[in-house]
Amino acid sequence: MANSSNNPAAVRQVFGDNLRLLTRRYKSVSGVCRELGVNRTQFNRYLAGESFPRPDVLQQICSFFDVDARVLLEPLETLTHGYGDLINHPMLEGFFGRSTVDVPEDLFPNGFYRFARQSFLDSSQFVLGLVLIKRADGYTFLRGFEPRSALKAKGLSTKTYTAEFRGIVMRQEEGVMAVVTKRDSMSCSFNFLAQNTAFQSNIWEGYASRTVRENVSGRRAMRMVYEHLGTDFGRVLDVARQTGVVRHQDVPEYYLNLLRPSEEFR
Repeated sequence: MANSSNNPAAVRQVFGDNLRLLTRRYKSVSGVCRELGVNRTQFNRYLAGESFPRPDVLQQICSFFDVDARVLLEPLETLTHGYGDLINHPMLEGFFGRSTVDVPEDLFPNGFYRFARQSFLDSSQFVLGLVLIKRADGYTFLRGFEPRSALKAKGLSTKTYTAEFRGIVMRQEEGVMAVVTKRDSMSCSFNFLAQNTAFQSNIWEGYASRTVRENVSGRRAMRMVYEHLGTDFGRVLDVARQTGVVRHQDVPEYYLNLLRPSEEFR
């Protein structure tokens, strides 16, 4: 069999097949064309293996679908970039994939956030923390460090290596979710947040739940508030100095209004 890279018709066919698989992840081909700014008739020719895109259009397509130019030559299932990871595994197609990890910035912007929730171990105390939301390689990541006072309260090491946590943010119908874990998955949490547009545009509210057994002391889920700070490093440093395990009176009043500590979480 001739090398497909030397056979223009075969290359066009591989690209068309790949493009059909990529567009299946979206609700409509017309919607994809609008996003790309590509004429639908011309896009249909790509799908049918009748035409190649111009280099600038190919770059747009690769960027949109988070693939590289190998999409011209290799069947999609053999590509490792963008579709060799768990979220894009064929077994999860239609359940996870790009539609879930594509979190628009207007839904959940990049930058620093202050968060607040009641302590899982002692509901009379609150945890104030700081996280960074950052996008890279088509994903939205979360990174932060558990406050030293919170670690001390649990009898854990306060070293930076053990304090760090990271997570991935994904879209939900009413907001965003984040799966967050400490290094080596020693402890994990699930977080759900929805923007509170009736209160302040930079406030998200939801809850955090930790992965522990039912009979472990403390609570497994608590309401949580996120406030977007952006990249104002002066303010971020001020907030960083206030992080830790604090008492009721040290929590901003507008946080308490959303956390409703006197009401049972359901």
